[in-house]
Amino acid sequence: MPRGNSVTAEQAALVLEFDRLFDAPRALVWRMWKDPEHMVRWHGPEGYALLSCDIDFRVGGAWRRCMSNGPGHAHWISGKYLEIDEPSRLSFTYINEYDGFETVVTMDFVDEAGKTRMYFRQTPFISAEERDGHGWGWKSGFDVFDRYVAQFIDEDWRPKGRPRSDGVAEDIVAARRRALESKREDQDADAASDR
Repeated sequence: MPRGNSVTAEQAALVLEFDRLFDAPRALVWRMWKDPEHMVRWHGPEGYALLSCDIDFRVGGAWRRCMSNGPGHAHWISGKYLEIDEPSRLSFTYINEYDGFETVVTMDFVDEAGKTRMYFRQTPFISAEERDGHGWGWKSGFDVFDRYVAQFIDEDWRPKGRPRSDGVAEDIVAARRRALESKREDQDADAASDR
């Protein structure tokens, strides 16, 4: 049960569960959750795109994303990673920032002859309506995910196609490049001072 929520018995009973088979190897499905450059190409229901995608992929690390379905709309979601057991289990808290209510998402990924069966669970919810809204969003988003992973027919798992929101993936790549350059500069400076 998430901390910080005052959860009634009725709310605790509200669970979203489903399973889904993806025609993709488990290691590829896992990579889609770990890499923001992939995530900006598939995450969110049909008609939505990520405007922001921050991932600190480690137990205790935070994630934060902004989904939008058009100009002027921003739906912020965030959480922390609770369990990362590559490539079989991923669990994280999930908070809609408009209400601050915390749920827990747990996904188990099972290899089925080169395909991946995903068992999905999210709970508790404020209301049945909130659970059903999440159900629509996740299922629609996994339809988008299914189409994205279908593009990977060989061992080249680099991001394919354009992000669903222009500029986001390019910003992530540029930020990573700047961080690597800064790290190299720091290492060079440390090496020079050691001489």
